[in-house]
Amino acid sequence: MIKKDDKSVELNGWVENVRNLGSIIFLTVRDINGTYQVTLSKDASSDLFDTAKNLRNESVVSISGSIKENKKAVNGWEVIPKSIDLLTGAEQPIPLNLNKNVESSLDKDIDYRFLSLRKEKISSVFKVESTVTNSVVKFFERSGFYQIHSSKIVSQATEGGANVFPVVYFDKTAYLAQSPQFYKQMMMAGGFEKVFEIGPVFRAEPHHTSRHLCEYTSIDIEMSFIKSYDDVMKVMEDMIINIYKDVEKNNKRELELLNVKLEIPRTPFPRITLNEAKTILKDYGKNIGDDIDPEGERILGQHVKAKYASDLFFLTEFPWSIAQFYHMRKDEDKSLTCRADLIYKGLEITTLAQREHRYEVLISQLKEKGLEPDKFAFYTDFFRYGIPPHGGSGTGLERVVKQMLNLDNIAEATLLPRAPDRLTP
Repeated sequence: MIKKDDKSVELNGWVENVRNLGSIIFLTVRDINGTYQVTLSKDASSDLFDTAKNLRNESVVSISGSIKENKKAVNGWEVIPKSIDLLTGAEQPIPLNLNKNVESSLDKDIDYRFLSLRKEKISSVFKVESTVTNSVVKFFERSGFYQIHSSKIVSQATEGGANVFPVVYFDKTAYLAQSPQFYKQMMMAGGFEKVFEIGPVFRAEPHHTSRHLCEYTSIDIEMSFIKSYDDVMKVMEDMIINIYKDVEKNNKRELELLNVKLEIPRTPFPRITLNEAKTILKDYGKNIGDDIDPEGERILGQHVKAKYASDLFFLTEFPWSIAQFYHMRKDEDKSLTCRADLIYKGLEITTLAQREHRYEVLISQLKEKGLEPDKFAFYTDFFRYGIPPHGGSGTGLERVVKQMLNLDNIAEATLLPRAPDRLTP
């Protein structure tokens, strides 16, 4: 943190480097906004000179002084200190190399997250992520959505029992929520019409990949009185454009550090049905069944980029065979559903769908999927007393940031990643 006017400055931060040249000492001090040069000559008091000389890297200091123009300094000016207060010292050696020119392994950066965040490139990722989150909140508030906060301890798995974390809940077994899906729909039954939530969701999937997490942050929406799932796709397009504009405006320095150049996407994003995707992928020598795998997403992403000059596209018309029981089927072809995925640079970031809002049809689809309606009564009761046509989506925050910043691994966009082999820090 730095406070300055034309004549004086107060600098609070971490000592990044101490260069003692005998007759002059240069300190590099880092705060959340960058680095600053502090210069002491032999003209300084002996106590001040000795204090500076004995500072250790990563110690926390508070420095008061004056500003002097110096075109060779990083900001075009330097601090001439009148006082240096050592607030806390740092043990040596530092267990993580914080030199900006030295890269540590991802695992070590996560193990020492409290230190790796001091690296400007790493902190830049989370500054962008903060902008993305704030952008989403402001966008939905402007668009008439109400923000909700649903329970993350649930009695029934949203997806029918697969990939859930059970928890001991007094004398019962409960689960960590895979999605706020049922509660979003409850709000539609309650007449809220448009809601959004940003919160954690949990998937007990034993994946060890660069795209999966056991806990991630989901941007969820639900909206009533839609005509089709195209209405949800339009909201997703507007949300993405809004994110791009806000990051471009507020994170110029971070984008420069990460060597990322943003181009605002054009709308509407291309739309490709799953059947069309099968035909396209065959031309690339890849065959898929009812669903698409990560390699298929990557190939389609490259195809769309080359043909449409777009990093984003919607994959639509997923088959009923792989759908959730609450997905609406297409009137003209019951083998297809009103579901789409938003693919961003070859990675799925959003799943969206129109929901089945007709009680009798919903019960029939539950049975068709081999599920027992009685076990879902708390949910199906929403539909017995009047609920409008509605749909919604879930978007992975970390995946958005990973793709926007061209990161190799989703853990790089996750403050504290949770994976099958990682439960700390």
